[in-house]
Amino acid sequence: MDIRKPNDSELKKIMLLSPQAVFDGTLGEVKPTNEKIKHLVEPLLEKGSYYLIATENDNLMGWILIGASKDQFTDKVNGFIYELFVIEDFRGNGISKRLMKAGIDNLKQDGYSEVRLSAFAGNHAIKLYEKLGFSIRTVTMNLQV
Repeated sequence: MDIRKPNDSELKKIMLLSPQAVFDGTLGEVKPTNEKIKHLVEPLLEKGSYYLIATENDNLMGWILIGASKDQFTDKVNGFIYELFVIEDFRGNGISKRLMKAGIDNLKQDGYSEVRLSAFAGNHAIKLYEKLGFSIRTVTMNLQV
């Protein structure tokens, strides 16, 4: 398995598959349009965020989107994992863990001393994040009224 930055055609494929990534990551609560994904991702890419992809034999297996995020209280800039996704056919093979480690390593190389991410409560990936050393920092709660 190779982990690297995508080429242009691979980036287009990621953009087409990203609505499913968001749907899975939000536990089925959100299924954005391709236009919404473009609106969310393009500004991140323009500000220096980038994808790393996992491939084998020219098959795209998954990706991680990493970049910077500013803490709203302290204004400190941290590394941030915006998205992690493994295509369903390739799940259960440790690809998420390898993408996470590569993403964290890249963010360290980019000069960040802290990496953050957000996840929906109940997302299975939270167990992976905890195994990698992430801990809960904030909790967002909601109430339907």
